[in-house]
Amino acid sequence: MDFELTQEQRQLRETIADFAKREIRPHSAAWEKAERFPRELFGQLGALGALGLSFPEQLGGGGADTLSQALVIEGLARYDAAVALSCAAHISLAIGHIQRYGTPELARQFVPDMIAGRKVGAWCLSEPGSGSDAAAMRTRAEREGDGYRINGGKMFITNGSIADLYVVTAVTDPARGRDGISAFVVERGSTGLGNGRKIEKMGLRASDTAEVIFDNVFVPASNLLGTPGQGYRQATTLLETGRVGIAAFSLGIARGAMEEAVAYAHERRQFGQPIASFEAIQTLIADMATRWEASWMLFLRAAALKDRGRPFAREAAMAKLFASQSAVWITIKAVQIFGGYGYITDYPVERYMRDAKLAEIGEGTSEIQRLLIARSLLRDGYLPA
Repeated sequence: MDFELTQEQRQLRETIADFAKREIRPHSAAWEKAERFPRELFGQLGALGALGLSFPEQLGGGGADTLSQALVIEGLARYDAAVALSCAAHISLAIGHIQRYGTPELARQFVPDMIAGRKVGAWCLSEPGSGSDAAAMRTRAEREGDGYRINGGKMFITNGSIADLYVVTAVTDPARGRDGISAFVVERGSTGLGNGRKIEKMGLRASDTAEVIFDNVFVPASNLLGTPGQGYRQATTLLETGRVGIAAFSLGIARGAMEEAVAYAHERRQFGQPIASFEAIQTLIADMATRWEASWMLFLRAAALKDRGRPFAREAAMAKLFASQSAVWITIKAVQIFGGYGYITDYPVERYMRDAKLAEIGEGTSEIQRLLIARSLLRDGYLPA
């Protein structure tokens, strides 16, 4: 068993950290206050090679593994979770869907520009009335000539108002339930494609989140991903990999909060000594670090299984569940270490705390992860490899 990162992966983490310290951390508070995503970062990260590490080289990617790509998300979330979330949706869901299920022609048409950061992707699954129950979606795509007409609306869409390309799931055969859902690529500028309200959030405020509206939008049949009726299965498969990314996202947030808390504990003095010398503070830091390390091991295992071509859905759900809950707990304790200063916006720990909560909700709530884990165990039993 090898829990060490390769030299290339360690160098990648250093590269992302250097970039984030220079280009992201100084601006994070202002971006959040303005609730504006710095779109130019996509181009910068694309030039760095960070948006396509796990995709084929012939499409402009790096041909690397899942773990390496996830380390990008972890490294970005360490300094700004809003940036990390927007990139995660762009990479694992939007690019991932097109590259994995689109025709070679469709992949060549869109993926290189997305990897380079010239075009931004959004993944449109959730609706006002269907979140965890994706099969209950009401958006429809009806066949018309050499294409489809899409009508409906999507909710909570990351990059929803800034995207150039939208991967959209819609019902093509209502009688078949989840087997009647298909997926399409819709380009910005398509007649009838628009936005509802931009959604104001508790955290991750710089990450663009919006409603996306489809009013009689026509897409050519060549923009269908896979074959009709595969959309739901495609989405659930992509979410398995996405959960590895959310575990990394959670780890990055928790690490950033922990680092801030440890530094503050050394600097803050009470009763004539640094608060780091107090047992109560040391206990919190020890528990924070232990939860982080346990989350890291679950994350590494899920990524390693995927990269070896082995089943990993249960392990991805475990990693996402535990890492997200640990991030929430760790960020709350980081605020506690800061005391009153942790509750004001002068320090970033209150932002880390607000940002962490999304990890327990997005790409499958904690309750859904438990269902997936339990069903897998009851079906297959549990034999640690």
